[in-house]
Amino acid sequence: MVENLAFSAILSNKKQYNPDFYNWNRVKVRYCDGSSFTGDVQAVNPATNLHFRGARVWLAVMQELLAKGMRNAEDAVLSGCSAGGLASLMHCDSFRALLPMGTKVKCLSDAGFFLNTRDVSGAQYIKSYFKDVVALHGSAKNLPRTCTSRLTPAMCFFPQYVARQIRTPVFILNAAYDSWQIKNILAPRAADPYGKWQSCQLDIKNCQPNQLKVMQDFRLEFLSAVIGLGRSSSRGMFIDSCYTHCQTETQTSWFWQDSPILNRTTIAKAVGDWVYDRKLFQKIDCPYPCNPTCHHRVFTPQDDPPI
Repeated sequence: MVENLAFSAILSNKKQYNPDFYNWNRVKVRYCDGSSFTGDVQAVNPATNLHFRGARVWLAVMQELLAKGMRNAEDAVLSGCSAGGLASLMHCDSFRALLPMGTKVKCLSDAGFFLNTRDVSGAQYIKSYFKDVVALHGSAKNLPRTCTSRLTPAMCFFPQYVARQIRTPVFILNAAYDSWQIKNILAPRAADPYGKWQSCQLDIKNCQPNQLKVMQDFRLEFLSAVIGLGRSSSRGMFIDSCYTHCQTETQTSWFWQDSPILNRTTIAKAVGDWVYDRKLFQKIDCPYPCNPTCHHRVFTPQDDPPI
């Protein structure tokens, strides 16, 4: 865990890089619990001294921020990317409940809409993985009751079963070909023992036609899950067709001369318009490779090791 973290893009304090939020109070909550701040296990592992208590960490951080002045906020946005994007959905309504009724609260999930789907071998790898996470962390009691009253706790780790019941306004920002999901949900190593997907996962331009077909089907399933949340006049949406993961904390994807655009709109503009109620943005990109403004990630084999 590095001592210093860059406050860039959505966290930048410079107007030219972050025109709508540069003068906000900005807080980055350290993520170290492995369960999107849902864990709450009293027992401590004696061999490793590991504490699975992410929910307690979350509450302690929120209480400290409220005491430091967050309780006086006129506007508050809970955002995060990847596991933090999942956390921003899981804790959205409880975050709203911590603040006064007069505070305008919204939640932004960047690359946190993990899809419950089968991998290329036909196995339900990510469902099994999330089931293990929930069991290890004792997460069930901290998952949204609106979901756990209907489905198993493991299913309630997937946003497609949770987001529809969130009462607080939510913005879903995601790549339809999310690089983390392609690597770890669609074609995890367990489903690809001979590494046939490795070159494709490192650079989408290396993908074979049959692999692109599988990824196009993944996109359709992803879009079905997002659209399946139903229509909402408060839910923002920016689903681009880039091969990437996390776009709010990287300056070039958030707000730059050549940032990805949908409907002639950058991510920063779409999110800012939504937060300030200037304009509701709900757009889905055309399929890859149609968007020339995309910044497709290119990885090395050492990058982003699979789960």
